[in-house]
Amino acid sequence: MLAFQQCVVDEKAELDKKIAALGEFIGGKIFTWLPLADQWLLTTQMHFMCSYSAILSQRITRFVS
Repeated sequence: MLAFQQCVVDEKAELDKKIAALGEFIGGKIFTWLPLADQWLLTTQMHFMCSYSAILSQRITRFVS
């Protein structure tokens, strides 16, 4: 694997950890105490992070094909 490809793999791994942490936060009690605007922003952030992760996954798949 080339260096730039490994960077993409590493970036996806880090992003997926952040997605997991945000998912735990969204599923927790503190999230429900936040103003609705903040809840919306965080769930929107999660949506885009998941989309970004999916794009990185597609790029990684192309590295090996």
